[in-house]
Amino acid sequence: MSAVNKTGNLSRRGFLHVTALAGGGMLLGARFSLDGARGAVAATADAETALNAFIRLTPDGIATIMAQNPEIGQGIKTMLPMLIAEELDIPWRQVRVEQANLDATKYRGQMAGASMATPMQYEPMRRVGAAARAMLVAAAAKEWKTKPEKCITEAGAVHFKNKSLSYGELASAAAEIEPPNPRTVPLKKPADFKIIGQAIPGVDNPEIVTGKPLFGIDVAVPGMKYAVFEKCRVHGGKVKSANLAAVKASPGVTDAFVVASTATRRPPNGVAIVGDSWWLVNEARNKLEVDWDEGPIASQSTESFDRQAEALSRQAPEQELKRDGDAAGAMAAAAKTLKAAYRYPFLAHAPLEPQNTTAHVRDGEAEFWAPTQTPQLAVGDLSKALGVPQDKITIHMTRVGGGFGRRLTNEYMVEAGLIAKQAGVPVKLVWTREDDTRFDYYRPGGYHYLEGGLDEAGNLTAWRDHFVSFGRGGSFAPGADMPPNEFPQGFVPNFELATSKMPIGITTGLLRAPTSNAISFVVQSFIDELAAEAGKDPLQFRLDLLDSVPAGTTTAFDPRRMKAVLELVRDKAEWGKADLPEGTAQGVAFHFSHRGYFAEVVQATVSKEGELGVDRIWVAADVGRQIVNPSNAVNQVQGAALDGLGQALDQEITFDGGRTNESNFHNFKLLRIDQAPPVEVHWVMSDNQPTGLGEPALPPVPPALCNAIFAVTGKRIRSLPISKHDLSWA
Repeated sequence: MSAVNKTGNLSRRGFLHVTALAGGGMLLGARFSLDGARGAVAATADAETALNAFIRLTPDGIATIMAQNPEIGQGIKTMLPMLIAEELDIPWRQVRVEQANLDATKYRGQMAGASMATPMQYEPMRRVGAAARAMLVAAAAKEWKTKPEKCITEAGAVHFKNKSLSYGELASAAAEIEPPNPRTVPLKKPADFKIIGQAIPGVDNPEIVTGKPLFGIDVAVPGMKYAVFEKCRVHGGKVKSANLAAVKASPGVTDAFVVASTATRRPPNGVAIVGDSWWLVNEARNKLEVDWDEGPIASQSTESFDRQAEALSRQAPEQELKRDGDAAGAMAAAAKTLKAAYRYPFLAHAPLEPQNTTAHVRDGEAEFWAPTQTPQLAVGDLSKALGVPQDKITIHMTRVGGGFGRRLTNEYMVEAGLIAKQAGVPVKLVWTREDDTRFDYYRPGGYHYLEGGLDEAGNLTAWRDHFVSFGRGGSFAPGADMPPNEFPQGFVPNFELATSKMPIGITTGLLRAPTSNAISFVVQSFIDELAAEAGKDPLQFRLDLLDSVPAGTTTAFDPRRMKAVLELVRDKAEWGKADLPEGTAQGVAFHFSHRGYFAEVVQATVSKEGELGVDRIWVAADVGRQIVNPSNAVNQVQGAALDGLGQALDQEITFDGGRTNESNFHNFKLLRIDQAPPVEVHWVMSDNQPTGLGEPALPPVPPALCNAIFAVTGKRIRSLPISKHDLSWA
């Protein structure tokens, strides 16, 4: 049967690839489009070998489900198999989950990022399980000479009257059944769910708590050597010369050489040291003397960025991003106006597992074991750098010890590949914590010069933002942009967003809740300032704004859904009702990102001497009609909220002479356990398609905290981190 029928739709055999396994099992696979949020099925001419998700059923009744996406702590290795198992109608105790390797002939979308797994895969993965269940039922009905609709499934078995056959017993026969039409296969009603909606522990939890090797940093292969890679402290610097002979003479060192490539965005350039143990090669690194060509980035610094931004703020913006109405005219006519300048810093990702890769390059092939969020993108970079065809590159996806966007880039894999190619043996490259902090793809800093106008009744009538960021011409540096429809666009009749950009050579990238993690601090803090200027309660001021959409205006999000989460968090935090002691107050903020609606209240206490403590965080969220795994969902929201808290309190990356000043956790501080307050999570279950939630809980926390600080001290926090401010009050 052709994979594609005459109408252009994917055939059932194209959708489902079935193979009988030795010993009587069944392997079921399926191919979906990346537009899986709408349940669409992609046409393909090669569906018999291109599988996107699959089930392996064996005679003992065990269903092994392949996890195609990288697991970076977001719980996807458990959540997606839950969707398949639910519709397969098999008890979770009979499910085993295996991590797939990168395989472009079988899978699409093997990546982790943007909180997209749930919206992309919620329905497609269910259809994989439902189709498998239908085939098992058909096999049983054929055995019993009855109609499939007279059979039912339960607990991994098919039943008809007083007869019963387990899935294991049916697997071989089911492999011969014509697959059902994926568009019409019935799915369970939510009321019948037995797995979806249940709190399921992570499938890797036992290995994690017992220290079993799962992560990239745990990998060991036969004949493996260890490597470190010394790069110029000035970003973009290149090796002119190095004392390689002296380093090679160090104990345990087998080789040392210069690595230089121009094949990727941040071309590797530095000195590799290879040897018998990581400790020995890192010790030999202390003997390394390199003469560097520091290049033009040596002129860049945090101080120079600040000066340039201030100068640009006094000039007309270079580019208009969005204009509604007449912001300048409305500002001139406003009863009250308010101006404020906001600044946020560069940030490092600081995953607990530093960058690492094990690589083996030989005989025109390359094999990698790596913690990467984007293995499919890595193949292209590796092919260019190594001169190895993409189909000769194998990537084993290890569990990732923290991603947060850092491992969207794969330069550490390229480094490992180039080192292994020259060394001629398998090589495990591990960065130090200092490497990881100094050579990140940083969340870029930014500057906002804001002006707001209020009418006599205290309503917001005008908003202007001159956004000074990084980039060149019409292009922003990665992670340095701002959506033109960012709130309050669409909720204020006169709106203007314009930008000026500064060139930058230091690499920037995406960090958890990209752009939103910074913009929410600015927007929701200035909204609070305007509420105070209007003499209104800041939470009610936001509710009023959400009701103020001008006729005919299209907004970036549904204001009704945002109002619902704002009202829920108001009630749960007892906003305005709680009898709080002196020095304690609440702040509020909301933000829409990654299709998630989140409103949050932070309660903080500030002593008169300025000592800050965060007492509690309340989160109200709307991510659609279904929470697939409540245990992991709460974990993700709490983790994101605490991540945002840590960023607001203490985190900042600064530069001097093109060098990153911070180097480790002593001067780029992560949140400590005694700083972490309880995070209370509540859901608004709206009748909308389920969406992801690994990122959108983070953005409201910094502004909500800063707004709480103002409520106590009367001091506005217009730049982060908070630790740089004097919070004392009388």
